[in-house]
Amino acid sequence: SLTGSPVTLQILQNWVPRVSHYFDKEHYTYVGHQIVIQESIEHFGAVVWPGALALSQYLESNQEQFNLKDKKVLEIGAGTGLLSIVACILGAHVTATDLPEVLENLSYNISRNTQNLNMHKPEVRKLIWGEDLNENFPVSTYHYDFILATDVVYHHGALDPLLATMVYFCKPGTVLLWANKFRFSTDYEFLEKVCNIFNTTILAEFPESNVKLLKATIRKN
Repeated sequence: SLTGSPVTLQILQNWVPRVSHYFDKEHYTYVGHQIVIQESIEHFGAVVWPGALALSQYLESNQEQFNLKDKKVLEIGAGTGLLSIVACILGAHVTATDLPEVLENLSYNISRNTQNLNMHKPEVRKLIWGEDLNENFPVSTYHYDFILATDVVYHHGALDPLLATMVYFCKPGTVLLWANKFRFSTDYEFLEKVCNIFNTTILAEFPESNVKLLKATIRKN
């Protein structure tokens, strides 16, 4: 079940990307840093979606509530890397993950936007939802303070592996922050499954873009 009353927000205009001279680059400003994102039209994961903008904005505005400094952060479905870059700027130890075909563009964006900054060096890794989790991220070694996910739920067939991945990484003490544009009945069905497994709170809603931002923690037995 859902708890709490969400705040109603909008994705602020000064965070909406401005068109550059290059059709495939978009510019953002978060935490006082200009971030340049290279997009690709070849993959869903290589375009900046509204959930990433919403959660980036929220993390910047709520640093006392969600202090990422020196925390271990895993982003699943990192896409272009915008959110991972913002988390990195906020001081986190970031591991950005996605499908193999997305990693080259993801690595490029994260590298170019963090290489000259005094922060923890981010890591980029392959993660296929539901596959080889304990082999590639053994529980004995990997524990994350925060799991970040944005617009990972849409019309695709990997929702059960995605949920299994969220459950796998969410240990006691881990906070899952999930922002998603809600469009299809399957989106709400997935939300219901999340609520059945996790303690879930809607932190914010962005009505203009149909984005909801949720916080989830694993239930204690």
